Amino acid sequence: MTNLYWILSLALAGALTGTALLRRYALSNNLIDIPNARSSHELPTPTGGGVAIAVSFVLSALLLALTGLIQWSVIGAIAVSGGGVTVIGLLDDYAHTPARWRLFWHFVSAITGLVIIGGLAPIQVFGMSLNLAWAGYVFGSFYLVWLLNLYNFMDGIDGLASMEAIFACLGGALLYFVSGHIEFVWGPIVLALAVAGFLYWNFPPARIFMGDAGSGFLGITLGLLSLQAAWVNPALLWGWLILLGVFIVDATCTLVVRLVRGDKVYEAHRNHAYQYASRQFGGHLPITLSVTGINLIWLLPIATLVALGSLEGGVGLLIAYVPLILLALRFKAGQREG
Repeated sequence: MTNLYWILSLALAGALTGTALLRRYALSNNLIDIPNARSSHELPTPTGGGVAIAVSFVLSALLLALTGLIQWSVIGAIAVSGGGVTVIGLLDDYAHTPARWRLFWHFVSAITGLVIIGGLAPIQVFGMSLNLAWAGYVFGSFYLVWLLNLYNFMDGIDGLASMEAIFACLGGALLYFVSGHIEFVWGPIVLALAVAGFLYWNFPPARIFMGDAGSGFLGITLGLLSLQAAWVNPALLWGWLILLGVFIVDATCTLVVRLVRGDKVYEAHRNHAYQYASRQFGGHLPITLSVTGINLIWLLPIATLVALGSLEGGVGLLIAYVPLILLALRFKAGQREG
């Protein structure tokens, strides 16, 4: 138990200290995110701090694996896939990388991670078990690539992506607990602690951004943790999808609306619902706290009912998502400013 406390402390303190060092390095080397017409922030801010999350989590998770508290396949998938996404994201943070090469590397990382964890578990849909076999690798890779990219899209205001990751991880740990699989809680908890160390520097007003390196790492890592949960209990995958509902719905609605409007979806913009809301309410903090409130009051109870088996996963997802879709459209997700 003493070793566990040290590992948990390392995850938190490592990210806290690592982010401070990265901030100093960014300031010294002029690695600054300069606001433009597509930005949601107004002041030049150092970026790339999310690397501290990746390094702190991977090192802590390796120690967890040595003590038998996390599966080697899971940490291997995250270290390889998450590491690859972090590197390409860091290159894009500091020197623009063409979108086609980023996307190619995202798929390579996603497929590699799927192979290491054994692919996609059978999915329970309205009482039926669907084993997608080799097609699961195709479906799973698109799921991971979409999740890591939408996490990048949603990392646009101070503290939002960090708070979402902490909530999803602690919520995922709770789902393991209530479903009788407490031995799997430590991976999500350690990731939550690593993100909390970064959040100290990223809470509104942010003193450093996580950058593509950090948001991409979080996106694919949360995706892999959700796929691990599916192998433990198929209902838990639905639970994770519900926990991540705000990000999934906002990003997906924004993409669909922009496609319908004929916009160039690969171009940077600030047309997400949360970005419109932050401008309407005059700051980042009200929206970051509001999303956290929605997560706790609305999404967590539904996900818990699904994990307990009291609510079918697909039904729970529909109940959770419909109000979120209406809310996203209410805040003009995907519509042009004007």
